[in-house]
Amino acid sequence: MARITLDNLAHSYRSDPASEDDYALKELNHVWEDGAAYALLGSSGCGKSTLLNIISGLLQPSQGRILFDDRDVTHAETAERNIAQVFQFPVVYDTMTVRDNLAFPLRNRGRDEAYVAERVNEIARMIGMEEMLDRKARGLTADAKQKISLGRGMVRKDVNALLFDEPLTVIDPHMKWELRTQLKKLHHEFGHTMIYVTHDQTEALTFADKVVVMYDGRVVQIGTPEELFETPEHTFVGYFIGSPGMNLLPAEVEGSMARVGGQQIGLGRGYGPLSGKVEIGIRPEHARLSRDEGLPVTIRRIEDVGRHRIIRADFGGREINVIAGEDESVGPGMSRVAFDPARINVYADGWRVPGTA
Repeated sequence: MARITLDNLAHSYRSDPASEDDYALKELNHVWEDGAAYALLGSSGCGKSTLLNIISGLLQPSQGRILFDDRDVTHAETAERNIAQVFQFPVVYDTMTVRDNLAFPLRNRGRDEAYVAERVNEIARMIGMEEMLDRKARGLTADAKQKISLGRGMVRKDVNALLFDEPLTVIDPHMKWELRTQLKKLHHEFGHTMIYVTHDQTEALTFADKVVVMYDGRVVQIGTPEELFETPEHTFVGYFIGSPGMNLLPAEVEGSMARVGGQQIGLGRGYGPLSGKVEIGIRPEHARLSRDEGLPVTIRRIEDVGRHRIIRADFGGREINVIAGEDESVGPGMSRVAFDPARINVYADGWRVPGTA
């Protein structure tokens, strides 16, 4: 296990980057704490895999350093970093049995066969492949091969870090839940430093102690699931986290009031003069339908998803989503949407403005 420090790290796939826009990974300074579980979350092309490959040694950064504890490993080979990495698509030895695939990392490091057998059986139970240990990997389904790849990544206890690059893409939905549970159990049991790349917010929020949200090559927020939900530091976090995501509305903000489309909305905090693109953000969970207060809207449709209903409304050509509990009334004449002032966030050029009490 190791503490991983990213010092002034950035990367461009161009040999002569001239501006920040030429960098796939923009300057980053961060410490991954020893023994913590992190998720790198963001849409395709945001820099998640680039960062993971730099940490693993598959890619040399254009600038900056990587330290494992206090050791500079920026130019160290992957094998010298003592990490295990599981990729998006399965990498297995087709001519070997499942047992030998799982045993390979241990035998390669000279562990005795009694320990190898014990550990292989333990991992096989974890990934649900006890009955397939003596089958050749050739001919197995893609999700079975990916389970082997996951198992081989988890079989060693002495690694500095476990890196997962969207490892559950080819796994069926039920097995995804099972394997995420097993990964969490493994983390709690052995305390490995784990970094898990995904574009699936459910995977990220259920796996990680802290989620690292990336957008356009930049880390825009690092926080617990609660922090990402309640106080998104960037409009992308508000949009990307949640289902549906945060409502964002252009606004003019002055003091503790916002003006949206000619309508006044009270805010829970006060703000000084703001420049750039100013918006207010409110989660659908913190909005409600009303007959006599809030923004006048046109309700387009109501979706009943069992635990709650999602009201899709329109305000001046912009969609506003409201989540209503099953016990909340939604009836004729409820054509306004009111917001909880304490839950409204204010943004300038995409970044959250704290405001004052």
